[in-house]
Amino acid sequence: MKKHFKLWLIYSISGLIVIGAGLSLFGEALAIKISGAETSTWFWWGTAALVFFNSGVSLVGNGIKHRVHFEIEKRNSG
Repeated sequence: MKKHFKLWLIYSISGLIVIGAGLSLFGEALAIKISGAETSTWFWWGTAALVFFNSGVSLVGNGIKHRVHFEIEKRNSG
């Protein structure tokens, strides 16, 4: 039971951090595009932002899965 609780904490917190990093990268890509830089520059920043954001969502989803397992085990043991 403690395993799922620990994994829930790890995945959820790291997922939220990665989502924040992705949003920050998106803001940077937007600033680069507005400044009139070459297309390839802001395109790669934006692509990295999408990768980070979607990875963060996946991590949070995995954390939710472990939280559900934790709650099920807690209900069955008590």
